[in-house]
Amino acid sequence: MSDDAADTLAVDEFVEYCRTQAGLLSGRVEQLGEEADELLDEIDQEMADLRSRLEALPDEVPGTETPSTAEVPDTNGVDVAAIEQRQETLEEKQLLVEAKQARMRAFQEVAAGYTDLAEELSAKAEDGQDALIRVVEFESDVDAPAYFDERQTMLEAVAESETE
Repeated sequence: MSDDAADTLAVDEFVEYCRTQAGLLSGRVEQLGEEADELLDEIDQEMADLRSRLEALPDEVPGTETPSTAEVPDTNGVDVAAIEQRQETLEEKQLLVEAKQARMRAFQEVAAGYTDLAEELSAKAEDGQDALIRVVEFESDVDAPAYFDERQTMLEAVAESETE
């Protein structure tokens, strides 16, 4: 972006840009939270189903006196392989929930950074050029483009204009 373009931009426009970015990130956090909640509901349902199946089993399941092997025989209608598969599926879903929660924290931190930057620009930015520099530095520090799939960040716009 040229100096002339930055001069024509007001600090208020950069403040609004930061607030918009923070709002978009907060919306993404909400979406990730809903996705995590759905997975947690699925996990709860699976656990309840497993408990019901296990409680329905006879109190004593005959065991073997030899070490167990990779193939466990089906005993009294107990499908050990199916239970193990469901356990693996539950563990995978739990890992997905943890990954979504980590992403949510990262998005929240960047959103808070944008909010803080908006306040800082409002109070301390000297002009549009100063505001632009602060926004680009912030976005570079937090790798902001990684958080916006469908929206170009100021950092990307500046980089693009420099290559032209």
